[in-house]
Order: sequence, then structure tokens, then C-alpha cells
Amino acid sequence: MTNNPPITRTPHNHERETPMSIFTPRKTGAALAAVSALALTLTACGGDSGTSTDAGSGDALDTAAASGEIDYWLWDNNQKPAYQQCADDFSAESGVTVNITQYSWDDYWTGVTNGFVAGTAPDVFTNHLSKYPEFVAQNQLLALDATLEADGYDVTNYQEGLADLWVGQDGMRYGLPKDFDTVAIFYNKALIADAGVDEAELATMDWNPTDGGTYEQMIAHLTIDANGVRGDEPGFDPTDVEVYGLGLDGGSGGGNGQTQWSMYSGTLDWTVTNENPWGDHYNYDQDAFKDTITWFGGLVDKGYMPSLEAVTGQSSGDIFGAGKYAMITNGSWMINQMFGYTGIETGLAPTPTGPSGERASMYNGLADSIWAGTDNPAAAAAWVEYLGSAACQDVVGEAGVVFPAVPSATEKAQAAFADRGIDVEPFLVHVNEGTTFLFPITDYASQITNIMQPAVDAVFSGQADPSSLDEANAQVNALFEG
Repeated sequence: MTNNPPITRTPHNHERETPMSIFTPRKTGAALAAVSALALTLTACGGDSGTSTDAGSGDALDTAAASGEIDYWLWDNNQKPAYQQCADDFSAESGVTVNITQYSWDDYWTGVTNGFVAGTAPDVFTNHLSKYPEFVAQNQLLALDATLEADGYDVTNYQEGLADLWVGQDGMRYGLPKDFDTVAIFYNKALIADAGVDEAELATMDWNPTDGGTYEQMIAHLTIDANGVRGDEPGFDPTDVEVYGLGLDGGSGGGNGQTQWSMYSGTLDWTVTNENPWGDHYNYDQDAFKDTITWFGGLVDKGYMPSLEAVTGQSSGDIFGAGKYAMITNGSWMINQMFGYTGIETGLAPTPTGPSGERASMYNGLADSIWAGTDNPAAAAAWVEYLGSAACQDVVGEAGVVFPAVPSATEKAQAAFADRGIDVEPFLVHVNEGTTFLFPITDYASQITNIMQPAVDAVFSGQADPSSLDEANAQVNALFEG
């Protein structure tokens, strides 16, 4: 579960994208600077709005006596109707009124962080793995442990590994999982057919960082220049391309590359950090990472993928919808958008098998958290428990927008997509076969993004040698030595 094109959820750098604005969760320099400045402000304020650890280790909240009104924020407009149904059902059951507000990705996080300072943050909000470590450090989140224990709440009733993502370094739980996402290949069926390719071939592609394997061969064959010459044919003009074999989702991917390159590096003997979650040493200086970014950027040089400059400020989904991409890697939060373009018949394929002999996908998940400054903590806790329950997540699953965290709801989502003729197995194969790896969860996320985004951009664009990543990595690791 990214920053950038329009966003619905992460990063997944999520990264999550919607027609209205991504998710893709990669942020521009200006937005990152603003968030960093706010983080510094919050740290300086010492988390005046509340102390999450104290709240979590103290007395349990009496959720049975919850009453009044609370505010709940999310950033995915596509999910709002399902959560409104959850709010209505919860209100009928508890008497608590939930006021839901939806914002676009950038406005959302600006509102949350500004709200922490001004005392106007929502009682409950959708949280992201790249954000919550800093929020915990700033004492802005309410720990849930005592309340969950008193209520006998089952925190194991989620897809494997999701619940543990929201346990901080202090051992306290700061959110209940709401959904998860993985990455797959969206493809234009007409362009695949025109290339004489059997769609079944897309499920058997392999990749390596040396020559790209059959995956790069496919990308080259699907690329067409303005004269109708394919990328694997004599006379191909890489400077005048009409259809790219592989689209670029908003940028180079920076330091996590959720929808850009993580599915490739994940098949190598390489991990972003020394451990995850809560690693304290990054590995951007290792050859496996450098080789992946070098190969990835090389697709631009060959004319098989658009340049960073060509896609900046544009929606990768809309470019796909205009018939300019034969394939693009993107997250499961994009399913409805990618299958919703008029005149485009979309298909799904799994990511390519890598040198490990397996596929790989970054595994991201969102959760609902409580602001430590809420003036109605009991109602907020009751709402978070309801959001994390099968009662709500089954409703979300039946809406067929994302994959909820509760297994029964995941199955309902799969069925809902199938009813619309969409086989989402290319996303779920990673969960079913255990080939997922976690979105990196560490301290200093915003500072790391500020360092790695321009560093990776420069290498990807050919403006810097891969060896320049050594210095960037040293700057990142220096954050953990202070």
C-alpha cells in the first residue's frame, strides 16, 4: 500500500492513483519540503496534542459507552461509498456519528500534519506505513493495546503479517489493518494481439538485470515508433516513439520504487534495509540495487519506456488509457481505473520471474489510527475496531475496489472483481505463494525520501553514475547514527 500523478492510497511511493487527481505515492520536491518542515515543527512542539505511549499503556477505553461524533479522513474517493456504508452501520449499532471527509493525497497529508499542530486533526484517519513511524516519534498517535485487550479484540484475523506492521519499536500497536496491495502488469489487449503475442506468454516472462531476459524482449517487441517499426526490428527510431512497450508510473520510484522497480530488485539477493520493519541500515550502495536502476533507466535510452521528463505531472493511468503503453506495472489499487477506460480492453499478468526463480512484489498495507489529541477517544477506538472487523471489511470487499485485510473480505473482493470480468489472481499470486516483501518501515522516512528521490532520479536519467548512490546511501545511514 507511494509520493506525482493522482493518488488514491502507496505507495503502496505508494504509491496509489485515482482518476480525480496513487497513489502514486511519490512526492515532488516542494511537497516533500513542506512535509519535512511540518515534521520539524511537530518535533519542536514535542507532540503537544497528546502522548501516544502513555495513552496506550494506561487504562483501557470504554468502547461500550462510546457516544457523540467523530471525524474520519481518507484519501481514496473510490472507497468512500463503502466506508460511508460502514459508518452508517456503525452508527446504527453504537449511536456514534462518523463524519467522513475525503481529500486528494497531497492535501490529505498536509491537512493531517497541520492538524496535529493546530489541534484540528481528525479523530481517526487512514494511515500509511511511510508516515506512521514519524507520527509515533512525535507522540501523535494513540496506542490501542490496552483497549484491544480489554475488548478481547482478535488482532490475528488479518492476512498474514499485516497486523504486525503497525506495532512500533516501543512494542505498542498504533493501527488496525484495513487493506493490502501488491503489484502486477496491466496490458492493452489490442496492442498485444497486434504484436502477434499470445497473452499466455505474458505469464511466463523472466527478468535479469544484465539483458532484461524475455521480459525486455517482450517490451522491445511491443514498442512501436512513429513509422510503425517495432523496437526489436531494424530501423527502429528510439527518439520518435508512438507506443511504449512499458509505461513509467510517474517517476523513477526514488528509494522504494513500489510500482516502478521493486518487483525486479525483489527477485535478487537484495533488501532495502538490513531488516524490516525497523531496520537501521540501508543498502542502496549494493551492486544489486545499482544494477536494477541502471537496467531500468536503460529502457528509456533504448526508447522502450518514456523518460522521466515526459511523464512528470501526468497520470500514468490516463496515458495507458490513451493507448500509449502496451504494458505498465502498477498497484492493485489501480484496478478499477485501469479497467475503466473507454475503448481499451485491459488484461492482467503477473510480474516476471527473476534470478531467484520466483516472482516478487512489495507488500504494502494501510491501517486506521487514532490521533492522540482526539477529544472523544472512546468513540474513536470503537470506530477503529469496527473498521478492522469483518463486518466493515466485507462491505468494502463487496465493493470491489481494493483488497481488504480480513481474508473473508479479500475473497469477497476477488469475487466482486470476477463478477466484472476481472481476474485479479496476478495480484494475489504473491500473497498465495509467499513472494511478497514489506514496504520499508524505518525512522526518518521523509528525510530518506528527500535524499534518495533526486539521487535515483539522476541515475535513472543518466545524469549521474550509479556510483553516486554510495554517497546518497551514506547520507541515509548517517541519519541513524546521530
